[in-house]
Amino acid sequence: MAARELCSLISELSHNIDEHVRGCVADTDLTAPQAIALRELSEPLTMRELADRMHCATSNVTFVVDRLEKQGLVTRQPHPRDRRAKQLTLTAEGERQRANIIDRFSVNTPLAGLSQADQQALHDLLRRALADR
Repeated sequence: MAARELCSLISELSHNIDEHVRGCVADTDLTAPQAIALRELSEPLTMRELADRMHCATSNVTFVVDRLEKQGLVTRQPHPRDRRAKQLTLTAEGERQRANIIDRFSVNTPLAGLSQADQQALHDLLRRALADR
């Protein structure tokens, strides 16, 4: 019973986070997946690395990156060590948009009711749960 309820609570939290992300970008030219991609591009990444961070298929990331590239937020550069791969790099405007998105994501989050200590404890517990899989 406790495991079922815990899974239900985690699912509800995930839904609330998804809603929060969509709300954060509602008045921008970005979709939720584009905003998440910008958030994850804290450094140059390959399409595969970005897909892994976004927990989706590379084909989905290709569509998202194509749109970000058309908006002038991302460029594809040759990978320095793998000539078959491209690295995704934020443009100056992409860096600005990323900072804006991160600021938006941090306001009124679904976790705002938790203290910093509680958030850290939740973080540690979730990391442990995920490491066991």
